[in-house]
Amino acid sequence: MSTVAQTKTESTELLQLVSFKIANEEFGVDILNVQEINKMTQITKVPNAPEFVEGVINLRGRVIPIIDLRTRLKLEKKEHDKDTRIIVVEISGKTVGFIVDAVKEVLRIPMNITEAPPEIVTGVDSEFIRAVGKLEDRLLILIDLEKVLNAEEHVNLQSI
Repeated sequence: MSTVAQTKTESTELLQLVSFKIANEEFGVDILNVQEINKMTQITKVPNAPEFVEGVINLRGRVIPIIDLRTRLKLEKKEHDKDTRIIVVEISGKTVGFIVDAVKEVLRIPMNITEAPPEIVTGVDSEFIRAVGKLEDRLLILIDLEKVLNAEEHVNLQSI
């Protein structure tokens, strides 16, 4: 394949994302990781769970841990409302639900409008930011779900 054809292929590669809001920021995750999106439901608290684990839910006979993404991102807690959703994903072979303020839309964006996050924001707490998408009127923070939890937290989730 010629270099021109390669460049054209790379620049037209599309990312399919589910976008959602937390606080005033818009985030996106790869749609291939998302199993389903549910309205808020009754969450059963789990004793001695990490602070960001809201509890567990019964999802069609499977018990899955629910993580408050606001707390995980070190943002102020907020009461759940009619827009609050649980995004059910699979990370490292484990099904997990993430609570978000609202799900916005499914987006298809060209890979070439994304770039690595600026170094100033890539501290230890933000290592889960995969890239930043530059849309016409806004920025979209792309999250790497595999990195939202560190290795120890993955192990702790297995025991919930």
